[in-house]
Amino acid sequence: MIQRGTIRALDLTLSMIGGLVLSPIFLGVLLVGFAETGSPLFRQVRVGRHQRPFTLVKFRTMRPDTPSVATHLADTSAVTRLGGFLRRTKLDELPQLWNVIKGDMSLVGPRPCLPEQRALIEARAAQGVFIHRPGITGLAQIHGIDMAEPERLAEWDARMLRSFSLPAYFRYIVRTVTGAGRGDRIHSRD
Repeated sequence: MIQRGTIRALDLTLSMIGGLVLSPIFLGVLLVGFAETGSPLFRQVRVGRHQRPFTLVKFRTMRPDTPSVATHLADTSAVTRLGGFLRRTKLDELPQLWNVIKGDMSLVGPRPCLPEQRALIEARAAQGVFIHRPGITGLAQIHGIDMAEPERLAEWDARMLRSFSLPAYFRYIVRTVTGAGRGDRIHSRD
């Protein structure tokens, strides 16, 4: 089992390096996003470690007037042109490096949910998931399990945390960067 201090040191180091290396992309997305919506960053309260709320920062992928709901409940028509690209490439997650640096999140951990997602919060609490920081990616994400399946997601989160190791930490990051998983999907309502 990997020590929390080691994870935190890796999170800080990799997030700062990633932020510097990816800053030209960050700036480009900010400029295009500002031109498209006038508001390129999206802030939303999420449930963090020990169920404490924090403000998550992402690149905006939906129109600014879109209701604040879980992704799988959002309307597909709300996704902007840039937003579709950001979701496919997972670049919408880039500003969360700030959340990692601040200590709200880890690079690897259970994806943070909304306070309104009671079924997921209860399932995660029952599995002991909230003793860990939420993450940008993790086992469930690289296997395409999203928040539309709260019980299953909580089980996979707990499974990841029970067997968490240094090789797994890097494996989840590499698999995410190389395209594994689809992240939280907007489910069509046909």
